[in-house]
Amino acid sequence: MDDCSNNNSKYQEETTDPVRLSEYDQAILDKQNSRMVSSFRAQEIEKNSKKHWDIFYKNNGNRFFKDRHWTTREFSELLGDDVHQKHILEIGCGVGNLIYPLLADGLNAKFYACDFSPRAIECLKSNPSYDPSFINAFTCDIVTDELITKIPKNSLDMVTAIFVLSAIHPDNHQTVISNIYKVLKYGGLLLFRDYGIYDMAQLRFKPGHKIAENFYMRQDGTRSYFFSIEYFKSLMETNGFVECSNKYVCKRTVNIKEDIDVPRRFIQATFSKRRLSTDV
Repeated sequence: MDDCSNNNSKYQEETTDPVRLSEYDQAILDKQNSRMVSSFRAQEIEKNSKKHWDIFYKNNGNRFFKDRHWTTREFSELLGDDVHQKHILEIGCGVGNLIYPLLADGLNAKFYACDFSPRAIECLKSNPSYDPSFINAFTCDIVTDELITKIPKNSLDMVTAIFVLSAIHPDNHQTVISNIYKVLKYGGLLLFRDYGIYDMAQLRFKPGHKIAENFYMRQDGTRSYFFSIEYFKSLMETNGFVECSNKYVCKRTVNIKEDIDVPRRFIQATFSKRRLSTDV
């Protein structure tokens, strides 16, 4: 259950180069295939996914993820023109680790914030900084619930998806992106950051945790998908988006006290909504 906002990094490198695995890492991936999650167990995890996230927030509250003070550094699009108020949706908002730092920094924006977990939304709303004039927070299953029932069609300047799509079964990624497409303005942006393929977190999974290609089950029942930039580009372009940027961000997790120094790989992308011939 990693988040790059928790990392102390010696360096950061951005690249679009293909990922090359060492023989040792390839052997780890091959071993993962020796014992996969059964189809019955995979269906059970899918059915109870909301329950697992609710338990996660019950146990951790607002203590697990650190506030994401890095978002305006990584996504300069968030800054833009301060004269005009931006309308932004954060999917998978959790307890507000992205929203509250942005508002504290004076970003001129109105936020919609949705999450799968009712407990996460309760925690977000219990924050002393919660102001319904600037934040409209609601529970939402981004796969089955239509966003246009809560947000006007073609109305948003931006949607952020930060470490959220990875928790959703890849069979449902198309549905999620299509759902997001409906509420963005033409020319509006999707800002995306998530786990990159062959990240350290993927390589440390033991046999018995792999559900599907690049998709894994954690001990607590939550799940994680690991993205390649090629897969994400195809997913977005198929659903009416144009690539602005799409790259791997390579970092290192460093903890001197625990003698930890490991490489991390994330994917970071910005895509713009274009008009489709089917749009009315």
